Amino acid sequence: MAGISVEPYWELTFDAEGDPDAGARDALVRGVTERGLTDLVIFSHGWNNDRSTATLLYDRFLAPFPALLRDADSPARLGYAGVIWPSMRFTDEPIPDFPAQAAAPAATPAPAPCLEPATLRALARAFPGSESLLDRLAELLEQRPDDPARLEEFAALVRRLVAPRRTDAAATAGPSAHDMEPDAEAAAEPVMFADDPARVCGRFADALAAMEAPPDAAPDAAGAELFGDLGRRLWSGALELLRQGSYWEMKRRAGTVGGAGLGPVLGLLAETSPELRVHLVGHSFGGRLMAFALGALPERTGCVHSLTLLQGAFSHYAFAPRLPFDAGRGGALKGLHAKVRGPVVCCHSDHDQALGLLYPLASQISRDPASAFGPRDVRWGAMGHDGVQAVEGTTTLPLAEALEGLPAEGCVNVDVSAVVRRGGPPSGAHSDICHGELARLVLLAGRLVR
Repeated sequence: MAGISVEPYWELTFDAEGDPDAGARDALVRGVTERGLTDLVIFSHGWNNDRSTATLLYDRFLAPFPALLRDADSPARLGYAGVIWPSMRFTDEPIPDFPAQAAAPAATPAPAPCLEPATLRALARAFPGSESLLDRLAELLEQRPDDPARLEEFAALVRRLVAPRRTDAAATAGPSAHDMEPDAEAAAEPVMFADDPARVCGRFADALAAMEAPPDAAPDAAGAELFGDLGRRLWSGALELLRQGSYWEMKRRAGTVGGAGLGPVLGLLAETSPELRVHLVGHSFGGRLMAFALGALPERTGCVHSLTLLQGAFSHYAFAPRLPFDAGRGGALKGLHAKVRGPVVCCHSDHDQALGLLYPLASQISRDPASAFGPRDVRWGAMGHDGVQAVEGTTTLPLAEALEGLPAEGCVNVDVSAVVRRGGPPSGAHSDICHGELARLVLLAGRLVR
């Protein structure tokens, strides 16, 4: 395929309900058989705006694979597939090394909160039929009226935008898309939309100020310098409420696409090519998509030989058999890591501000707004910030040691802060994943190199 540096390569395209493009799916299944592949890497993007951005990500990340395989004299006959699913990214979030048309570069904070035109178009694609609602949100952010009623209107519009749109059986294939994992979801909607908008937006504004401020700045001084008057501060938090609300919907969508879409495709591959070894790779919400696909695998299907999570944007307790703070419950995906015949590698970085600060804050506010105004609660952490938690036998390795070799099975947390470190607010290094070291981790996890 044009623009991809590896071959053979196929695309797997899904809509928001997890329904696949049948032609693309069948081409993959047929191609794997005809070429006699031994191994297949399937990669899913996270919150990218469009197919071109996702394809560029796949090209950059997969580019080192052929040389690494040649250097290792690997006998594998390897193919590649990229998942395309309807998600979005706010264009003020930098992707290191990507051209400006694909990702806005890191820059100084905008003089005032606003919806950039590219982000507005991305929201319209992600939420079709909501154009007039989005225009009103953009208008309110541009005007920033000093009127509590307008802030309440903004929060209500965000709630309407991201309200659950599907309740049929497809939405709950495999583990429920409305799972009760201890992060940003509840069965109906995040509680943050029902709490006082000024409180919620103020909390988001404080988090943004902490990101932007110099390391030695006092919190109060940083907030005053960055946000000035109260109105501007709250509207900065309102923009973050919209961002987190839209990402909550993308997160739900990732679970649906994984369970209702990719899982059945993996089952079909296992049926038509029984000896094929599949290696799943997911970035951000794409990691969640891959994890939910495990739950939809038919019984006794052992085709998945490795799973690599790159800055996974879902609960660090997802695989836990028992939650440390509620022994009567397990994580939303409890035990599903055992469906992987090799290791589940979770890459995490201290430089990921999206998962280290905004994700847990949004999760905490979503489920318990009253608690969000106190100390950080470990219940709301993400895989990509501190790795898999509360799963017995999990191995923890620094990147240098992991590159020498990985355990043959089980969960493995790898601190990749040494390379995943570039990017500015509000997401930090969340998208800084195109590194040869991470490519090698994927191949090590799949036993494709030694």
